[in-house]
Amino acid sequence: MINLNSIIFDGMDITKIDVQIQLSAGFAKPEFNIIGLADRAVKESAERIRNALAALNLSLPAKRLTVNLAPADIEKSGSHFDLPILCGILCAMGVLPEDEISKYVIIGEIGLDGAIVRTSGVLAASVWANNNNLGIICPGIQGSEARWAGHNNILAPNHVLDLINHFKGVQILPLPSMINPINEENKVGDLSEVHGQEAAKRALEIAAAGGHAMLMIGPPGSGKTMLASRLPTIMPEMTPNEILETSIIYSIAGKLDNQSLISNRPFRAVHHTASAVALAGGGADAKPGEISLSHNGVLFLDELPEFSRATLEILRQPMESGKIVISRAKRNATYPAHFQLIAAMNPCPCGHLGNAALSCSRAPRCAEAYQNKISGPLLDRIDLHVDVDAVNPWEMKKDDNIPTESSAQIRERVVAARNRQIARQGYVNALLDGADLDKYVVLSDELTIFLNTAAEKMGMSARGYNRIKRIARTIADLRGDDNITMSDLAEALSYRPINRGKYGVKH
Repeated sequence: MINLNSIIFDGMDITKIDVQIQLSAGFAKPEFNIIGLADRAVKESAERIRNALAALNLSLPAKRLTVNLAPADIEKSGSHFDLPILCGILCAMGVLPEDEISKYVIIGEIGLDGAIVRTSGVLAASVWANNNNLGIICPGIQGSEARWAGHNNILAPNHVLDLINHFKGVQILPLPSMINPINEENKVGDLSEVHGQEAAKRALEIAAAGGHAMLMIGPPGSGKTMLASRLPTIMPEMTPNEILETSIIYSIAGKLDNQSLISNRPFRAVHHTASAVALAGGGADAKPGEISLSHNGVLFLDELPEFSRATLEILRQPMESGKIVISRAKRNATYPAHFQLIAAMNPCPCGHLGNAALSCSRAPRCAEAYQNKISGPLLDRIDLHVDVDAVNPWEMKKDDNIPTESSAQIRERVVAARNRQIARQGYVNALLDGADLDKYVVLSDELTIFLNTAAEKMGMSARGYNRIKRIARTIADLRGDDNITMSDLAEALSYRPINRGKYGVKH
């Protein structure tokens, strides 16, 4: 019996799979059976392998061929089992040496002509193989992806014949080159290009500095999407650990296509027609969704009330815990989900509430029903609520006499504020809670009375009360001060929804 190594993914975790090959004599014609709770994609590998062998001028012997994927009680899915199964068959036929190839983790899909084509999860598999003192055999086009795990024992053939020739000594597969990650600045523009909207820019800076969620409410064309898309340009650069972790998620999702790591913070703009599975992840393979793909970056939801309520409620758990758990009948997958939620919405269906010249005849009655599509618990988890009014036409022309801050200038303040947070408590202010919140957000008696009075008048929940303290802590950090002042607290309170005012809706 031949025993080779492959893997499956359980979220970010990896389970080793033994690919066992057994040839039994005494049969008049070849039989090919795959067992071990294999899904349709795995079972279809039999036909791909038959054709690949024919392309090599080989054929299955007149024996019963049994492929067992162990452990048998775990569901196996994915076309990446093609290559380990084929390698096991070639070992059983004496074409490849089992003692050598069993020292590798093998993943890859096989084409009908024997070519080894792209598959998902190469980076994650390479990290796991390196940690377990194993080499890795993967598609040639993804060799550089495997190198980013710090792995040097990599075979990346483009064709099965390349792998056979390597082990026969006819040709040596070179170590794949390591392509540098893309370090270009995000090409979404610069905050200096946003005319007016100084209050919204200030809120965006606070959001970036403390990792806070933010909701912008305003009429169409006021610049909400433009502001949101520029948030990554003022966020700190990703750390090496963040780059690797984010890239592993994209690798498992099959979205690491350019042979480079994800070195810019992700910005995922999700359309309001997205399903719950698209947002949370799932499917037969429990692949990561938009929530996990925005890990260490920004998740932007435009037209927030247009999303189904069930889809939006999925956000509540990952916003609190920083992870998303996908539960299915036969497996559970957990993915990290530390993202910044930036949401935008019109005040009403037509978007022109408060503008007598443009608003519809149903205003303001339609606004309450429209905004109430978003649940109170979800709104309570969004730290910053900002009104984004239509831009005054006189502000559209740039005045060279009035200096406009660039994203780079704002990022300097954001980085300084974040460094203060990391040095003080080890993480951003948005995650402060419990004893740490009381320890690092200390208010004087005067400020406590002020906040308590405001919270009572606003009907603020305990969660909302704590979020005001976190925002005030971030504002003080942007000033470079350890002490929170009355102005910090007052500004923090201005970002909480008391009454939507001109929008006529209470939250």
